[in-house]
Formats: sequence, C-alpha cells, structure tokens
Amino acid sequence: MSGQVMPCSPQEIASLFLFEKLTPEQLGRLCGEGRVERFEEGPVYTEGDPATCFYVMIEGTVVLSRRVGGDDVEVSRTSQRGVYAGAMQAYLGDRVPQTYTNSMRVTERTRFFVLPAQSFADIMREWFPMAAHLLEGLFFGSKNTQRAIGQRERLLALGSLSAGLTHELNNPAAAAVRATATLRERVGKMRHKLAHISQGQFSRESIADLIEIQERTVERVAKATALSPLEASDREDELSDWLDDHGIAEGWRIAPTFVQAGLDTDWLDQVAASVSEDLLPGAIGWLNYTVETELLMDEIDDSTNRISHLVDAAKQYSQLDRAPYRVVDVHELLDSTLLMLSGKIGPGVRVVKDYDRSVPPVPAYPAELNQVWTNLIDNAVFAIGSTGRDGTLTVRTAREGDRLLVEFRDTGPGIPADIRSRIFDPFFTTKPVGEGTGLGLDISWRIVVSKHHGSLQVESEPGDTRFQVLLPLTAPEPGPASDSASVHDTAEETA
Repeated sequence: MSGQVMPCSPQEIASLFLFEKLTPEQLGRLCGEGRVERFEEGPVYTEGDPATCFYVMIEGTVVLSRRVGGDDVEVSRTSQRGVYAGAMQAYLGDRVPQTYTNSMRVTERTRFFVLPAQSFADIMREWFPMAAHLLEGLFFGSKNTQRAIGQRERLLALGSLSAGLTHELNNPAAAAVRATATLRERVGKMRHKLAHISQGQFSRESIADLIEIQERTVERVAKATALSPLEASDREDELSDWLDDHGIAEGWRIAPTFVQAGLDTDWLDQVAASVSEDLLPGAIGWLNYTVETELLMDEIDDSTNRISHLVDAAKQYSQLDRAPYRVVDVHELLDSTLLMLSGKIGPGVRVVKDYDRSVPPVPAYPAELNQVWTNLIDNAVFAIGSTGRDGTLTVRTAREGDRLLVEFRDTGPGIPADIRSRIFDPFFTTKPVGEGTGLGLDISWRIVVSKHHGSLQVESEPGDTRFQVLLPLTAPEPGPASDSASVHDTAEETA
C-alpha cells in the first residue's frame, strides 16, 4: 500500500537515531534515493509480499503482526521515533527469500522515511562493508547453529527414546525367554507323566475321562478371570485344604497355579469322580502340568504381543513407510509417543488420557507432530520430577471451532511469569547445564506454527501448567520447512 509522498528533509532524517552519524553527503543521497511517505490509519505492507522497501518511522504509531494459523498475532506496538522494519535482509540478496516477514499497519496518521530495498542493500555494502559482513555472518551463523543444535536435540531425543525402547523391549523378551525355558521343563515332565500313564495303571475309560477333563481345563484356563488378591488368597486356602484332604503331596505348590487357571474345588471334585483314589495324585499332577503349560504359553503369547506392539509403536512414532504429509488420527500419534516415552516417564508420573474420540483426523506431518509431543511430554515429566513428588500428566484432546486442541497439562511447579514470554525463544532453557539445549520448544513452535499453520501457547500457575497445541482441521497449503523464520527472529521485526 502506498502513502502520500512528501518532501524529504536531510535535517529531519538526521534526527533519527539510525542516521545521526551520517555526513551531509550521505543524508543527501538518502533523500535522493528515498522518500518520505505519510500513511493514514491502516495497513502499510503484508507478510509474505515481496519486500520492496525499508521503513523508518518519523512520527506516529506502528503495529507489527505475524500470521499464526488463520489469525494475525500482534508482536510489537510502538510510537518510538526511528524504529524500522521492512526489507531488512535486502543486503543478503537472493540467498534468502526477499519477502516481508511480518505485516505492518499504523493506528494513526504516520510518516515514514522509505528507502527502496535495492538502495538499502547498495548503501549497506558501500558505506558499511565490514558491518554487512558481520551481520551476514551473524545471520547465517545463527541459522547454522540453530540447525546443528536442532539436529543434536533430535539425536538426544532419539538416544533417550532408544534407551527407553530397549528397556521396554527387554522386559517382555526376558519374560518370553524365561517362560520358554520353564515350558521346556514342563513338557519334559509331561512326557515322563505320559510314559507313566502308558504303563497301564489307568483304564481306557479313565484315560478318556482324564483327556476330556484336560480339554475342559484348557478351555477354563482361556476363560479365567482375574481375582482380587483377597479372593485369590481365599481360593488358594480352599484348594490347598482340598488337596491335603485327598492326599496330594505339596498341595500348597499346586493351589496357586490352579487358582490362576480359574479352577475351584467343584472342578477338582469332578476330577476325583473320574479316577480311582489311588490314581488321583497322578491325575492331579497331569492336570497341573497341563495348566502350567497353558499359562506359560499365554505368557509367551503376551510377551511376544507386547514386543510386536512396541515395534508397531516405534514404527508409528517414526512414521517409516508413511507419506510425510497425510491425514492422521492424533490419538494414534499421542499413544505411540506415550508408549515410546513410558520408560522415561517412570512410575512417579500418572498419565491420564482425556481424549475426545469424536474429533476428526487432521492433515499433518505426523513424524514432526510426534517430535512436538515428545518435547512437550519430556518438559512436563521434567517439571513434575523437579518437585520431588509424584504428579500427573494429563493429555487432552478436544475440538475448538475449526481447530483441534491437544493439551498437555502437568502438576509441576509452573513457569514463572517473568520468563513465560521467553520460553519459546531459541536456546532459552530452565534445565540444568547438560540437560537441555533450549531448542525443544522453539522447534515445536516452528513445527506447529510455521509448518502446520496452527498455534502453540502456554498457561501456567503453580501445580497447573498447560501447553496447548491448536491445529486446523482442514488442509492448508503445506508450510515451509520447520526451520523457517519464526516470530522469535527479533532481528527481522523492528528495532
């Protein structure tokens, strides 16, 4: 938007702090190549448009804003003479996109000194060559540093996740190995018992009855329901007494296995009625091996299923073999991330899932959203751990208008008000040295805002901190790379 062009006075622009050290010749060149423009209340330029001019305010009030999702968020408002904005990176040429990184409007009649972007670039290189080189090095060096530390942040997260996944995989794998070894032993004893039965002590009818009872016992094991500790203890006492009354040696060893399988004294009465009294111990021993074998196979099945589930979760988390941008159910992403981090979360943190399953899938980059969930969960767990007490992490989803809310709430000490506005800044961290790079929240902000056109905000008080991610339900145009400029790049805003 263009304003009313007015005469340019070298004396007036010399009063602005940006130009106060310039010579009369330099001031004359500025007025010759630039101009003074007066704008009425309204927009001056729009974020994303080609950056054609460098603006220095002479008088008035300016407001700078950034586009967050579908909203314009105000990031700066000032009436200070000499503040500047616009094509501030023109001296970098085509090495960076030459577009406005924010939108500027004025709230009252405002005058600017306006310099074309090419003139600003030429003057910077001619008058301040050393400063231009320093600024160029600072700009690209900062970008490279952020990228390198961002990669380190990802590697640290990957190492932590790998350690946690290894720990989680080790438990079911070790259980499967133990169960397999025990099963081998039990099968060996069953073969021995089968040889004992084949010697002819059991009649054909008794063997048939025993096999029929064995089959029904196997079915009962599959349908067994878990008992409370008190109920299990009472039933073990009943079975132990029954086994003792019927002359079964070491009934106290057998009773817990039968209880776990869902057997009771009525069932044992049926067994006793099927065989003679002298053959009952052998029949009970045979059924005991049968039950143990079924329980061990169930344990192996459960362990291998847990391993498979963990591998699926790792695959879901990493989004291998998936399209990078697709429609996803965020609950699947959240569940896989929580499972991947379960070893790190630890027993001192109670996880509550408050999901609204009615919310529709959203278009997203799932692998990068998983990185956001990882950073926010990791921070919540650290905050809870810093209190020295157990706490609760609540993960909530809900629909808010045309956006999906994903909220991470922790019962940690909260974020002090004086640093709350800085927590999304690059390299800012409250963690001890060596435990954080200060890029987790910055990376998360860039992924949510720059890449998904959503918003990331925080509300905090002692015992109740909430990070809220809002994602659009409809598919916007895919955003730029997640390391693109953000609202935290204050050098691109205004002095």
